[in-house]
Amino acid sequence: MNEIYIYAEKYRPEKLSEVINQKHVLERVKAFVKEKNIPHMIFAGPPGTGKTTIALCIARELYGKEWRANVLETNASDERGIDTIRRKVKDFARTRTISDVGYRMIILDEADALTSEAQQALRRTMESFTSVSRFCLICNYSSRIIEPIQSRAAVFRFKQLGEADIKKFINRIASGEKLKITDDGIKAIIYLSEGDLRKVANLLQASAALGEKITEEVVYDVASKAKPTDVKEMIEYALKGNFEDARKKLQDMLLRQGLSGSDIISEIHKQIYSLQIPEEAKVRLIEKCGEFEFRLSEGGNELIQLESLLAQFLLFSKSKI
Repeated sequence: MNEIYIYAEKYRPEKLSEVINQKHVLERVKAFVKEKNIPHMIFAGPPGTGKTTIALCIARELYGKEWRANVLETNASDERGIDTIRRKVKDFARTRTISDVGYRMIILDEADALTSEAQQALRRTMESFTSVSRFCLICNYSSRIIEPIQSRAAVFRFKQLGEADIKKFINRIASGEKLKITDDGIKAIIYLSEGDLRKVANLLQASAALGEKITEEVVYDVASKAKPTDVKEMIEYALKGNFEDARKKLQDMLLRQGLSGSDIISEIHKQIYSLQIPEEAKVRLIEKCGEFEFRLSEGGNELIQLESLLAQFLLFSKSKI
């Protein structure tokens, strides 16, 4: 099992009843599928929350074993121009289905990557061939879909998955693959995944390849992310005026652990909220995080910029913020 994403694909639900969470979406979708009369749809929400999975489940339940012959699935981030809509999509949309459903289904993943010209062409195609085709547009940001398309489709907004949902998915894979995973390993995966089930599956797959037991240490090594405890300890050193120890902790993460500067700043940003300091101080420190993250994105030296950020924490503590 060395192929990437194998866990994510292997444990992808094939029926709507198997989908984790998103009950507010499933209730409406199941009613449409039961009537075998789905509208044009827009699935919008964070990555890894089940948008593409639900679209494929709808296709399977509508068409059964013949679903591949009646469904066109394309990723708009790869084929995002007007020619794709005018040729590939339009040719498929205008063809009648031989199934008893009465229409074919077109799934456009990453639809918010379509150019404005392509979206205008798509709007007309959706309008012209509604009797023989239904469109499902999947995107992270529905605001990037032009208003004429939004007005022709039912918009479904997906929520980020909670800890209980992610834990359920982890246990499903651990049981199926007979993985040994500790409680702190599960907590680490939940923390790092940020509600994205693809990240969960990939972290489990990569961690399982390193040893028999998946622990917090293994998960963070695989993810190459800064441990919250290390970052919090470094921040506390700086706020107590112990700059030398804070600097050593930073160098350990950057040089020995090989972590990226942007990942460390992201974790610093998260840890600021848990510090026992006034709200005004948190606001000012978050502002500094944004400033130094921008400096890194512009090509600044990671070690110099992060040491400078730590110096800002120390200066704030000296001035009692």
